[in-house]
Amino acid sequence: MKILTLHCDFIRFKPLKKAIKNPEELSEERKKEIVVKDPLVILTAVEKGDNDKVVKEMIASVKKTAGEVKAERIVLYPYAHLSSNLSDPTTALEYLAEAENVLKKEGFEVTRAPFGYYKEFELKCKGHPLSELSKQFRAEEDSTSMKASVKEDIIDPSKLYNKISQTKLDTSKLKENDHRIIGQKLGLFMFNESSPGAPYWLPNGLIVYHELLKFWREEHSKAGYKETMTPLVNKKELYDISGHWHHYKENMFVSDMGEDGVYCLKPMNCPNAMIIFKSQTRSYKDLPLRLSDADRLHRYELSGVLNGLLRVRSFQQDDSHNFITEDMISSEYEEIFRICEKFYSIFGLDYSFRLGTRPDKFLGESKTWDKAEKNLKEILKKSGKKFTIAEGDGAFYGPKVDIIMKDSLGREWQMGTVQLDFQLPQRFGLKYVDKDGKDKIPVVIHRVIYGSLERFIGILLEHTNGSLPIWLSPVQVRVIDFTERNTKAAQKIMEEIKKAIPEIRIDSDFRNTTVNDKVRDAEMQKVPLIIVIGDKEEKSNTLALRKRGEKPEFEVKLDSFIKETKGKIENRN
Repeated sequence: MKILTLHCDFIRFKPLKKAIKNPEELSEERKKEIVVKDPLVILTAVEKGDNDKVVKEMIASVKKTAGEVKAERIVLYPYAHLSSNLSDPTTALEYLAEAENVLKKEGFEVTRAPFGYYKEFELKCKGHPLSELSKQFRAEEDSTSMKASVKEDIIDPSKLYNKISQTKLDTSKLKENDHRIIGQKLGLFMFNESSPGAPYWLPNGLIVYHELLKFWREEHSKAGYKETMTPLVNKKELYDISGHWHHYKENMFVSDMGEDGVYCLKPMNCPNAMIIFKSQTRSYKDLPLRLSDADRLHRYELSGVLNGLLRVRSFQQDDSHNFITEDMISSEYEEIFRICEKFYSIFGLDYSFRLGTRPDKFLGESKTWDKAEKNLKEILKKSGKKFTIAEGDGAFYGPKVDIIMKDSLGREWQMGTVQLDFQLPQRFGLKYVDKDGKDKIPVVIHRVIYGSLERFIGILLEHTNGSLPIWLSPVQVRVIDFTERNTKAAQKIMEEIKKAIPEIRIDSDFRNTTVNDKVRDAEMQKVPLIIVIGDKEEKSNTLALRKRGEKPEFEVKLDSFIKETKGKIENRN
């Protein structure tokens, strides 16, 4: 059984038509639109092999989450899209009805959405740390059958390979500028069933990835950030201290190593940053201490919610944990907002801020929260950017400012986040020696600007329709010969450009086909600059230049082309 729990401001839904041959019978009341306010919504997929034990585990998990978010209303919502291994409808309906009855007896106000119908629905997720959790519950498998299947795989590897063949992209329901279509056309990334939800980055895509990280490293080095790298696998005890094991273990990849204990693939960088800070004595003179990292993270998202690069299980984010004193909060946020403006404006991306204030369930002192929230509101006003306030939407350890970005279709995405944390430093026993010689507990700001590099690239591809700025483009310049007699002259032009701009990514198309075919192929691959060398260009020692999306220019001097192109790449125009 797979579930996705969503703590919402509201959900409204209405059955439209039958989705299966024999859906459940509905009363006149259940045929109408239903609205439930402040519910914990449980999107549920009952799978083959589920049994009473699985249902009990699911109910216990729902009760636990409802208690953590203080939800009194629960909506059980059949959602087949979470799984490709669904049980038969009769069994699924029985288990959902059983869960409904048990939860009602536990004192919850339960609404079960109609089973077996196509439904229209709308919901608004609250957005706090526990507002969106995916979980999976499995029945124990027979050990004999497991051994048999392993033996079969060993005997016939071809059968195993068929199970992990490349994922085929169904483009029939996707928009033309969907990042998955663009990524496929430009050879940027792919997916394979050997690791669902984990992108395979291809050479062209890795160029884009590395250029974004190069820009990130340059800018953060200027701002005094110190990059670190920490283990990708940690013992469970680390997450016991941080609290993530209690709140987040269902979304972690976990391995029991027997006598050596339980290990987890790193789902976030925060606990490791605390370990580094605590590794030596710190003074107030060391603060602010900005520890950045771009390690790979892994989170177990249910297969039904995976969505290209926008929702993955393996990703990197431009993380940093900035250790400061309380009186540095305002200045540090202002500096982070400056970096934010630099990063988003260079891509022409529209963004705003959203302040999440103290939730009902919080750690720390109210007066500390009040002071922090007042500071953040003043800082946001000074930033000149549009911002909204989401009351009670802060993290349990401190208020946060989310970076909200609009994509090319006007959809809003939470990208980066800047979270103020008073609690993790206490849980890890962090201290610094203040100017008065006394030990003080630092405050830490968790912040990401890009957010997930995977999601950022996905949205950027859709925003630009694949026409990336020249400094990000896998191929920046392509040189084309008009005919075979112009090939040597075209090769000479390439060599001169490489000599003048050693880091340039330049290639050629000297195939024995028409120049129109070559230009069309370059345009399909979104190459920013296309140079054509024919008899006229060879004789005058000039270039015929096609800038992406513009009309061709003739008699362009090589020196002026090199100067302009070098400037665009270096300045990231």
